[in-house]
Amino acid sequence: MSFLKNLSFAAAMTVAASVAGAETVLIHGEAGPNRGARADALQWFADQVAERSENDLRLDIQWGGALFKANAAVQSIGDGVADMGSVIAVYYPQEMAAYGIADLPVNNPDAWVGMRATDELMRSNPAIAENLAEKNLVYIGTWTTSQVNIGCKGDAIRSVADIAGKKVRGTGAYGKVFGDEGANMVNMSIYDAYQGLDTGLIDCSQGYSYAVAALKQAEVMDNYTLLNWGQVGGVGIFMNKDMFDALSEDQQAVLLETGADLSDEFGRMITTANDNAIAAMKEQGVEVFELPAEERAKLVEGGEKYLAEWVETANRTGLPGEQLLEDYKALIAKYTQERDENGYPWAAGNN
Repeated sequence: MSFLKNLSFAAAMTVAASVAGAETVLIHGEAGPNRGARADALQWFADQVAERSENDLRLDIQWGGALFKANAAVQSIGDGVADMGSVIAVYYPQEMAAYGIADLPVNNPDAWVGMRATDELMRSNPAIAENLAEKNLVYIGTWTTSQVNIGCKGDAIRSVADIAGKKVRGTGAYGKVFGDEGANMVNMSIYDAYQGLDTGLIDCSQGYSYAVAALKQAEVMDNYTLLNWGQVGGVGIFMNKDMFDALSEDQQAVLLETGADLSDEFGRMITTANDNAIAAMKEQGVEVFELPAEERAKLVEGGEKYLAEWVETANRTGLPGEQLLEDYKALIAKYTQERDENGYPWAAGNN
């Protein structure tokens, strides 16, 4: 047993499972708790991997940062602290620049379209695969927080001109654009936004519809504006490359195919959750507005400089930034057309 002590926890568990003659057990590190839409989707992924492999593969999910926190995921997975795990790109603007493309304020609010575009880019681009391999990582699948909207206490945001002077909790580049439009940006976690709105520390909070419901923020909001702008989508599953390469081709295929299907399953889950959240807000008396197309166009234009900044960051890390952005936009157009022509894959008649 002494040799096991020199292995990482994840590797030791995998060896132990192999010795026992059971299935191959993959340790997955997840910084978040075992609740909510993302947790449900991760459990779906784990269940599907077991089912599709006929129990040849199994995930042992370590929830709540038991193995590593969100800001240590990339190094921890690459080093083998876990066989695989959840990665949030915003914590790694340089190391995970390629995946950060999913966080850019491009003109796409659709969660499923964004995930499908991100998944195909990450899965098929040789430059991205090589960049990940340098970190001993392999891409498996993706989630999204879905589109960024904004809820306020007091006057609503019905136009870009309404942004000026408001105290706003922002999200990534979306918050920066609001700051450029005259908002007073407040550095605050989404989990503290309820108290911030309730006490008047902030007037508005950018966020996601399902999160508003989960965090009960509608209790302290008077209105909610659908920006129809973009989303934060750099949230996904990555695997230790050494461990991935050690699996059989059939095992690798199960992980990759299930990871690809995650976009459809989570798209269904998050779209339903967002629709239910907006309906619940209306029932609670929150006024729901939709930003007019001409106003949304102003936000999209305001975000262009942050797209250019991302291209420069990607180029500095050795990636073809401009080409990747063009490819990503083309994929968004591809899946938008697919949705418009065929509907969502989970819609009636598409199953």
